[in-house]
Formats: sequence, structure tokens, C-alpha cells
Amino acid sequence: MKTNPGVKLTYEDFVLFPDDGKRHELIDGEHYVTASPNLRHQKILGRLYLLIASWLETNPIGEVFLSPLDVVFTDFDVVEPDLLYVSNDRAATGSAAAAAGTRAASARRRSAWLVRRCAGRGL
Repeated sequence: MKTNPGVKLTYEDFVLFPDDGKRHELIDGEHYVTASPNLRHQKILGRLYLLIASWLETNPIGEVFLSPLDVVFTDFDVVEPDLLYVSNDRAATGSAAAAAGTRAASARRRSAWLVRRCAGRGL
């Protein structure tokens, strides 16, 4: 859900958002709020994390992290992926390599739109 249309928010505003169990993200300064995930979502996410983390144990090319974890691309773009992979090469520069999300169909459409929007801006 988009909030406050027309008002461009920054990371400074983002840190003031409530810690209410919902996912708060900024895309091009627009505030988006998503409800907390359901049990099926968490089960799938847990399995995905275990698969990747297990593979990384024998192939130590990076690390995988679970949400909540804010990824700050710019002062106007802050997202919270379900799962974040950071390669060893990118860890040295402090940038993410890949982010994944497991969401309901409506949230997936919104997420795909947001990813395209960020990608279109070179993020």
C-alpha cells in the first residue's frame, strides 16, 4: 500500500516509521507498507534460506541473510527483502548481490513493479 502520494520521503524519514511488524519500504521517496507475512510464506522462506546457507557452507562465496534487514540503495530507496545474498566480492564494497522475496500474488505483482522501477533507475 502506497502512503502519502506526492510527498518524497528520505532515509531520515524512514528511520522514524513505527516498528509495527509491517514491512516499510521507500521507492523513489514513496512509502510502501506491506502486512507481515503468513505462515506459508515463512515456511517457504525458511526452506530457501536453509538450501542456500547449506550450499554456501561447502561453497563459501558469500553469505545469506534473513529479513528484517534494510537495504539502503539511496537516500530515497530503502527496501527490506525477505532474503539477501551478499557475495564476498560485494561484501568488500558493501553492496548486495541478490535479494529474494516470497509473496502472495498481489504482493508479487507490486514487488515486480517496484523491482522494475528500481532497475529502470539503475539501482
